[in-house]
Amino acid sequence: MWNGANDSRTIGRRDFIRAGLAAGSISRIPVSAAQRRFYTAFVPGSLGVAADQTLAIELAAKHGFDSVQPFPQDLLRDGVGRHVEALEKHELRWAAAGLPVEFRKGDAEFDESLAGLPRQADALQAAGVTRIGTWLRPSSDTLTYMQNMKLTADRLRKVADVLHDRGLRLGLEYVGTKRNWTAMRYSFVHTMAGTKDLIAEIGARNVGIVLDSWHWWTSGETGADIRTLSNSDVVSADLNDAPSGIARDDQFDNQRELPLATGVIDIRDFLEALVAIGYDGPIRAEPFNRELRDMDDDEASRITGQALSRAFALVG
Repeated sequence: MWNGANDSRTIGRRDFIRAGLAAGSISRIPVSAAQRRFYTAFVPGSLGVAADQTLAIELAAKHGFDSVQPFPQDLLRDGVGRHVEALEKHELRWAAAGLPVEFRKGDAEFDESLAGLPRQADALQAAGVTRIGTWLRPSSDTLTYMQNMKLTADRLRKVADVLHDRGLRLGLEYVGTKRNWTAMRYSFVHTMAGTKDLIAEIGARNVGIVLDSWHWWTSGETGADIRTLSNSDVVSADLNDAPSGIARDDQFDNQRELPLATGVIDIRDFLEALVAIGYDGPIRAEPFNRELRDMDDDEASRITGQALSRAFALVG
């Protein structure tokens, strides 16, 4: 959906669907004929690692990651140049930043956080960051599906406009865990198809999807669903496995495993589909694993880097 050569900020629903159908032709390219372009990302908070930008870069370099999450507040506090210099020294690149806007609560919280976005986005742009991601709450006690669709699209359209001016793509992660999308009175977007609808409603060319193998699996999706996307549709990706011995619909979202830990999720199918569409962005592990969180930061980072490397080896 994002096209740097096209300055138009909106895309109609028909255009989005047409682009998706065209992207489906990528599925005819054998994985063996494609080449992996995605890379590992170190995102400390996903591992229970407490790290500022300086330590995050050091841990990423030490444990063989290809990229590291940028923290806009640290860039503003310390100066962009300092962290870019460290990044280049260790031959790293930036992964996706987290969206510092609270769009899931009331108007006051949204307006206040949106007002601070331009300054943080300026820092990300100055550092060379091009990707930013967030997640979608899959249910609500007060908003029906359509009410939630309109409000979320309106708010994220404003966010996307700020980010567009600074060359940043916004990724949206759907939450497919059944316990989450049935937790409140009204369900909301919790599948890839629903996220496509939301993106079409937002109508901004710099908005795409954050693909998580966990939510892809809990939604009952396969590699064929990923192959309906193009590289430009995917802003970032997460790679996780699931605990064994628990039915898919009974899984808890905050109890996951590192990639290939159990073999419950078909990691190969997920990664082969990403190779097939030419995805060229970061992939992080987000296991929410208590055992990992109980380790010291250095060991947790090392084990996670090794798990991602083993998973990537499945596709070359």
